[in-house]
Amino acid sequence: MFTFIHAADIHLDSPLTGLSQYQDAPVERIRNATRTALTNLVDLSIERQIDFLLIAGDLYNGDWKDYNTGLFFIREMRRLDEAGIPVYLISGNHDAESKITKALTLPDNVHHFKSGKAATVTVQGHPVSIHGQSFATPSVTENLAESYPAPVAEHFNIGLLHTNLGDQAGHGNYAPCTQQQLAQHGYDYWALGHIHKREVHQQSPHIVYSGNIQGRHAKETGPKGCYLVRVDADLQVQDFDFHALDTVRWHQTEIDCSDLTELDQLFDAIRTAFDDAIEKSGDRLAVVRVNLTGHTELHGTLHSEPSRIESECRLITEDLGLENIWVEKIKLKTKSKTKLADLAQRDDLVAMVIDALDHLDASQHPPAVTELRTKLPPEALRELQFDAPSKADRDALKDEVSAIVLHALTIAD
Repeated sequence: MFTFIHAADIHLDSPLTGLSQYQDAPVERIRNATRTALTNLVDLSIERQIDFLLIAGDLYNGDWKDYNTGLFFIREMRRLDEAGIPVYLISGNHDAESKITKALTLPDNVHHFKSGKAATVTVQGHPVSIHGQSFATPSVTENLAESYPAPVAEHFNIGLLHTNLGDQAGHGNYAPCTQQQLAQHGYDYWALGHIHKREVHQQSPHIVYSGNIQGRHAKETGPKGCYLVRVDADLQVQDFDFHALDTVRWHQTEIDCSDLTELDQLFDAIRTAFDDAIEKSGDRLAVVRVNLTGHTELHGTLHSEPSRIESECRLITEDLGLENIWVEKIKLKTKSKTKLADLAQRDDLVAMVIDALDHLDASQHPPAVTELRTKLPPEALRELQFDAPSKADRDALKDEVSAIVLHALTIAD
């Protein structure tokens, strides 16, 4: 019987750009979150006395500013070496971007699969064969799994692979393969990386994404961690448990404002949502993005006084303890109970503004923006979603502007 941990997508020291612009942001605590999560992974490995650790790619987040990122990883791996725990890892698309990585010598307990072709290693003292291959470049489009070696007879066979299984939307289609192909390859466990949401695609054989070990932004919500796997004497998976490793937990909370008529009601609902986020986060920092939705009488007030709404939320977090919760952003997604089509029929400023927005050319950027687009790298453009506004974007802008103007006119009356 033996045990191992499957982890992936650590993205050590990945930058949290723009974080310092937010007032009272716990910058250092969030910035160090990936390091703390890696330390938690090593602590768990030692505490559970596992037989080996798997890291399925994207240990790093591209090239480093200096050697400190790699030195931190090596120090943590030395802790595992002292505990007699070997580590098997592959490089993913982000690892392949790093130039400094190749210059550092890994501890003896770390086996790094090369990128030339898939290879097999046997875990000393156990009937376990691990098959893996690293990315040679940041964009590997061929199906690497096709060339993985045949399973070793009378061994528990593990495939270590960084891949976009089934061409999942919203992810780089790197080393694509299918679930059927992996299932028919003859391995007992596929330890996958690249997708940051943990997913168990199949059991017997297990085809698993462990997800990343630490959420890095508001789209990576909920518990993040690794899988602890126990295999019995018959080489069958006996236990398969998820263990959270994150030290900062991201939440998206939606508050329906449809039936709210007073701001105090909204603030009560926000406090309740924050309490829930803190409870779900345990002893971790809860980082919350608040989404206000619904057709509501508060629509004009919310869009006219966003700073007040944000300040009230900050006060609530201070009451609950800044060490427990922080508000990352407040997204106003409410709608007016008054139909814009009716407003457009009026003979006043609101109708003029709506008419102007109706004629907005979504295909054109101002010259300054067009010039900026030519200078930014593709990664930045994707992060900024630097595309021409869609019809939904224009409708949202039109709704927001009309809400502000209508609210101002109502107050003036």
